[in-house]
Amino acid sequence: MFAHGGIIGNLDSLLQLMARVSWVLFTLYATYSFVMVTRNRGVRFALLRLFSFRILVPFVIVVGISLLSAALIFVYPQQAAVIVSLISPSGVRPQPVRAGLHWIFPFLENEARYPIFWQTYTMSHIPTEGEVLGDDSIRARTSDGQEVRLSSSVIFRLDFEHLVSIHIDWQDRYVHDLVRPVIRGVVRSQVSQFTVGEVNSHERKDLEIALSRLLRVQFMDKGLIMDQFLLRDINFAKEFATAIEHKQVALERQQQTVYEAQQRRNLAQGEADAIRIKAEAQAQAVELVAEALKLNPAVLTYRYIDKLSPKIRAMLVPTETPLILPTPHLDDPLDSEPEKEKAEPVMQTMSPQLPASITNP
Repeated sequence: MFAHGGIIGNLDSLLQLMARVSWVLFTLYATYSFVMVTRNRGVRFALLRLFSFRILVPFVIVVGISLLSAALIFVYPQQAAVIVSLISPSGVRPQPVRAGLHWIFPFLENEARYPIFWQTYTMSHIPTEGEVLGDDSIRARTSDGQEVRLSSSVIFRLDFEHLVSIHIDWQDRYVHDLVRPVIRGVVRSQVSQFTVGEVNSHERKDLEIALSRLLRVQFMDKGLIMDQFLLRDINFAKEFATAIEHKQVALERQQQTVYEAQQRRNLAQGEADAIRIKAEAQAQAVELVAEALKLNPAVLTYRYIDKLSPKIRAMLVPTETPLILPTPHLDDPLDSEPEKEKAEPVMQTMSPQLPASITNP
C-alpha cells in the first residue's frame, strides 16, 4: 500500500491500526485494573475505580485516536470518492472528492471509492481473453439473415462530474449492468443494418465507426467517457465461411485466366508490332533505294552484281539494258570446243552493241 500513496497516503490506515491496537490495550488495562481492585477492595470499589482519572485518561486518548481515524480519509490518485452522509439532505454530498487527504464527520459519513483510470472491457470468442470465461462474443444477425459473431473491446472511464449519479444509479455494478448490456445491444442493432457481404468487406470500417459513434453517445448519457471502440474480430457461420472460401478460389482462378489471356494478347501485340516495324523499315529502305536510283541509276546494276551467286565467274553487262546473264563454263579448259559453241550464240544475241565486261580472274 505504501507504493501507492506513501506515508501520507497510508496515514488513515495507520490511524485505523492504532485505533484498534489502542482499544485492545485499553481493554486489557481496564480489565486487569478491575480484577486487581476487586480482589483487594471488592466489586463496588472496583466499579467506582473504572471512572477514576487513571482509567478515563486512556479511554479519552483511545476515543480520540478512533475519531481521528474515522474523520481522515486519503483518496489515491487513480481514484475519486463519493461521500455518503447522514447529515446531507440527499444522503450524499453533491460533489465527489478527488485524490488527497479529506476530512469527514466521524461515524456520520463514509466514502465510496471509484476508479477514474481507463478501463478496457473485452468480449471475445477466445475463452480466456474476455472478462467472462468461455465464448463471450456478440451474436448478431445481418440484414440478410446471416449470423455473425463479433469480438470487441471498449476503452472507457468514469466521468468525475457524474460520479455521484453513477453511485446512486449503479454503484459498483456499472460494468456488468451498464457497460456490457449497452455494448451488446448497440452492436446487434447496428449489425442488422448491414448485409453479411458488407460486414465482410471494406465497409467493416464503416460499421466500426458507426458503433463507436453510437456507443460514445450512450456512454456519455450514463456518465461514462468512451475513448475507443475496437471491433477485434468477426466470425461467420461455418456454411458461409465455406462458401466464401469456394468463391475466393473461383475468383482467383478467374483472375489467373484473365491474366493468361492478357499475356497472350500482349504476346500477339508484340508480334504484330514487330511485323509492323519490319514492314516500315523495309518501306523506308525501298524509299532510300529509289532516291539513290534517281541520283545514280548504276546503283541498280551494282545491286544485281551484289546479289549474284558466288559461282559466277564472268558476266556481260549491257550498256543500255540493265540485264546480267552468266557465261556458263567460262572457266572450263580451252579445248572444250562444243561447250564454247553453245555459249557463244547466247553471248551474241545478248550483244547488239559492245558491252562492258567484268571478269573475275
